Amino acid sequence: MTSIKIKRVYEDFAESDGFRILVDRLWPRGIKKENLHYDLWVKDLTPSSDLRIWFHQDVKNHWDSFVASYQKELAQLTNMDTYVNEIELHAVVTLLYAAKDPVYNHAIILKKYLDTLLESKS
Repeated sequence: MTSIKIKRVYEDFAESDGFRILVDRLWPRGIKKENLHYDLWVKDLTPSSDLRIWFHQDVKNHWDSFVASYQKELAQLTNMDTYVNEIELHAVVTLLYAAKDPVYNHAIILKKYLDTLLESKS
């Protein structure tokens, strides 16, 4: 089964990262495209712009609602199977995100969501 990890884009590349997927809608600040080791950039798996903007207005107080709303957005994606099938091809997948906060960020939610989908398929 695939092991999914999360990592900030600003952390050093490691071979142990496996298949690296950038999961931010916007390109990370301060990084040139040729300097970021990534295999796939998937904007579809990120929160909508409206949800992201609302969340960042009050991160800690909006967290629980943000989790529920983002999961709802993920459940409505018509091409989720395509991404899950790609992820299943790799033993290790690392979701790359740019957010400063290691606790309150969408990559944590996405990882749990993908883990659940992968478990239900096995």
